[in-house]
Amino acid sequence: MTATAPASAGIALRALPPGAVQLLPSIFQQRTALTRDYLVELRSDNLVQNHVLESGLGHRASRDEALHWGWESPNSLVRGQFLGHWISAAAHHVARTGDPELRGKLEWVIAKLGECQQEAGGEWLSSLPPTYLDRALRGRPTWAVQYVIEKTLSGLLDAHLLLGDVRALDLVVNMARWMHRFTGGLGAEQMADLVDLECGHMMALWASLYGITGDATHRELMERYYRRRQFDALLAGRDVLTNRHANTTIPEACGAARAYEVTGDSTYRQAAEAYWRCAVEGRESFCTGGQNAGEYWVPPGLLPSRLGATTQEHCTVYNMRRLAEHLLRWSGDPAYADYRERALWNGILAQQHPTTGMVTYFLPMRAGSTKTWGSRTTDFWCCHGTLVQANTIHGMNAWYEDGDGLVLAEYVASRTTCERDGVAVTLTLREHMERSMDEAGHVDMGCDVGTARPRRSTYHVDVACERPLDMTLRLRIPWWAEGAEVLLDGERIAGDVRASTLVPLRRTWHHATITVILPRRLVAEPLPGRPDVVSFIEGPVVLAGLCDEERTLHGAGDDPTSLLVPDDEREWERWNVRFRTRDQERGIRFVPLHEVVDERYTLYFPYSAG
Repeated sequence: MTATAPASAGIALRALPPGAVQLLPSIFQQRTALTRDYLVELRSDNLVQNHVLESGLGHRASRDEALHWGWESPNSLVRGQFLGHWISAAAHHVARTGDPELRGKLEWVIAKLGECQQEAGGEWLSSLPPTYLDRALRGRPTWAVQYVIEKTLSGLLDAHLLLGDVRALDLVVNMARWMHRFTGGLGAEQMADLVDLECGHMMALWASLYGITGDATHRELMERYYRRRQFDALLAGRDVLTNRHANTTIPEACGAARAYEVTGDSTYRQAAEAYWRCAVEGRESFCTGGQNAGEYWVPPGLLPSRLGATTQEHCTVYNMRRLAEHLLRWSGDPAYADYRERALWNGILAQQHPTTGMVTYFLPMRAGSTKTWGSRTTDFWCCHGTLVQANTIHGMNAWYEDGDGLVLAEYVASRTTCERDGVAVTLTLREHMERSMDEAGHVDMGCDVGTARPRRSTYHVDVACERPLDMTLRLRIPWWAEGAEVLLDGERIAGDVRASTLVPLRRTWHHATITVILPRRLVAEPLPGRPDVVSFIEGPVVLAGLCDEERTLHGAGDDPTSLLVPDDEREWERWNVRFRTRDQERGIRFVPLHEVVDERYTLYFPYSAG
């Protein structure tokens, strides 16, 4: 492929560096803290146990030694996959906070991986032996050998990109030599067969490496991992995703997206966009935004038949958010941020235990379901890995920079510092809805509590420029916020403030406060294909009915207030999002899906107008 234009020519928004964003008290800060503690808690020697064993540097463990088990067991076919996720998550957290304890742990892990690579001859670096790739080519069971290799290398590359760790980059470059030599010895059909197996973010890895080094061999690796059989069909408008393993294909789309960004070749962009059209626009979604069951893409029109116990794999939520982020930056279209927001509240937050920080692999949609939580050291599913990555990047996609100024894309309480035209700018985003807290986490008892829970989310953006600065601030109005208002220093702005748009504020800024008021309506969203079955949503948050079986509700399905009324909405200084059924034979309480822990819950309810 030949580059047709610089990648930057087709990119509307630029992300700010991780260190620019500091979280303020909110659910996102709390979930990040849970994840950070888990990253530190895991023993360093256990994190590298399978890489050390594969290199020959290991020793016989005592019978009662506490190792990592489950998918990390020394006899697992995907042993060692978690470490790369851990490195990426640790690097993101350290880049944002400077956390010295986690930094020291990360540096030890990288040094140990360097020892493993040297012991293996200076190139090979994996928890699996290279013979697994030969087995994969022969069609023998290997599960996902390339996925496992990629995770370690992607983690190391993140450590370089985020923290400037040169040792980590050297380890990846050394392994790239081995991979280039190995794949260079394959015929075109053999390579295509290899790419058809689960590769994880292998293409994105080599694209990012090429973006750093400019080395032609790294670009060749990137091009070899382009899944031509899949993308040619998608570009021709054919649905080749239905009943395909979702998390095999999503990272490949992310790889095409990354390839576009480092080469400017529009073919890669078209491939990523074609994937989105087929995966998202060409099929329906559950109320949570998820679209897969049993890890496979649900065929168009068949969502009602897939309400099971294995819906919405966490990895797919995380990786689809990654793909949406690429598309958002290219286009500036707030619809992609809307998609990310729905998945954030009803996937990332809903699939992490609010007190232990553990993950539920799937988010069941079957009536009367429960979430099945992973353990701290005896499971290590793939979703453990995307869990720690997803919950160390909260707020990093809140603000973007464009040619005219800054864009608010995600409402996460945070303080962002950046420089614009040589002027230091600080943006402090605070939420005032359920409970007002200062930065130390203390409750502001002087807040306006009113007589009933506010049916809105109110955000304040404090803008502080070192000196007067002419720029535009664009504020996303989410899809659910019809009737939103924007005020500048208490004065309502004139102009178009519609849902799923960016509201521009152009002026000379020095010190100002923007207030964004987002109405939160209770809505009943029909299950696609079953208009007589609804879920309930307030703002971006799906509500879960606490019941252990399917229940038919009696009332008007298009008027949720005829079915649900507020319940238990005040607790000390905090407003709760709580509802209960109105005038039903048996009462049901409703709470936000992300607050459900071990209770049995139901998301979809048939209704009868009679």
